[in-house]
Amino acid sequence: MRLTLLGSGDARQVPVYNCQCAACERARLQPAYRRGPCSALIECGSQRWLIDSGYTDLCERFPPHSFSGILQTHYHADHAQGLLHLRWGQGLVIPVHGPADPEGLADLYKHPGILDFSQPFSAFEQRQLGELSVTALPLNHSKLTFGYLLEGAGRCIAYLTDTIGVPADSAAVLTRQPLDLLVLDCSMAPQPVAPRNHNDLTRALETIELLQPEHAVLTHLGHSFDAWLMENLECLPANVSLAWDGRVL
Repeated sequence: MRLTLLGSGDARQVPVYNCQCAACERARLQPAYRRGPCSALIECGSQRWLIDSGYTDLCERFPPHSFSGILQTHYHADHAQGLLHLRWGQGLVIPVHGPADPEGLADLYKHPGILDFSQPFSAFEQRQLGELSVTALPLNHSKLTFGYLLEGAGRCIAYLTDTIGVPADSAAVLTRQPLDLLVLDCSMAPQPVAPRNHNDLTRALETIELLQPEHAVLTHLGHSFDAWLMENLECLPANVSLAWDGRVL
């Protein structure tokens, strides 16, 4: 099983338009530090599924029939805006499995085109997609949002963004078996008060301690957190590292 992190940024992405912070200036000079819309590609046997669709150039990135479908975490624009163009393709049907949210983004459900939204996940539902097992786990966010437990080829990966902490029922599922990898929302540096919709580093590390993965990767990173990390990178535990666009796990 292979997970490729296609994008690792928050809704602003990095660099942020007209921002002169150290992280944004670095990203303009060194493209390796740019962060696109938070998304991934999970591959297991014959299965190849996109996780979220925030990139607007999906039609160029993925030729027809090059992926099995889309696992949508939720329908905020930075995670779903690529669907607005992709839907107008022709001659194929692309399944989109995610939360049932007909009002999620513009008129996607009203005019789905080649996208098939007919089989939304229920909370805690497990589906067998060829060699890949996928379980939808509710998260703590401002819109109905699922994380995904991905199992196959003897490996176990949890992909959890956008969230602050993890609901108790979802944590109970995630602790039933050892996690090889946890990919977790961490949008901000440590905050004095818990944020509302996304982890800061303090809450992310608490979640990692709770779930006990072999390795954790922080994603959905904001530019201010990147700037903070430029001075505080040693704060991360040995089994925790940062996502970057194109990272293969």
